[in-house]
Amino acid sequence: MKDFPFLRLRHTLTVLRITVAILFMAHAGMRIANGTIPRFSEFLEGKGFLFGSVIVWAITLFELSGGLLMVLGLLTRWVAAGFLAIASMGIVLIHAQFGWFVGEHGTGGMEYSVALIVALLAIASADRPRERLRLA
Repeated sequence: MKDFPFLRLRHTLTVLRITVAILFMAHAGMRIANGTIPRFSEFLEGKGFLFGSVIVWAITLFELSGGLLMVLGLLTRWVAAGFLAIASMGIVLIHAQFGWFVGEHGTGGMEYSVALIVALLAIASADRPRERLRLA
């Protein structure tokens, strides 16, 4: 009988990589579906960024295309670096002012973004050629 969680480390890292990629893709997809791109653009411009719409569309397209690349296991470290930048700036610009908790103890805090950043670090660390990565 195998020990919990019944998966080898490399399979668990694959599940983590795909899940995180899907989360970023879903976030971008909802931004499009809900029509919140103009509101996000105005928010960024209110913070002093020029061309807020261009920035938001760049973020959105990166989340969609980068997410797809990450699902496929392509350019994973580079995509993770981009996602790290997005999540980190999200903390600085949006989430830190709401404190730590995202859900029931607060609104919009940074705990989820911090969890994503740690997951992205693990994903980027695991993105090594198979002969150099020794996984059980």
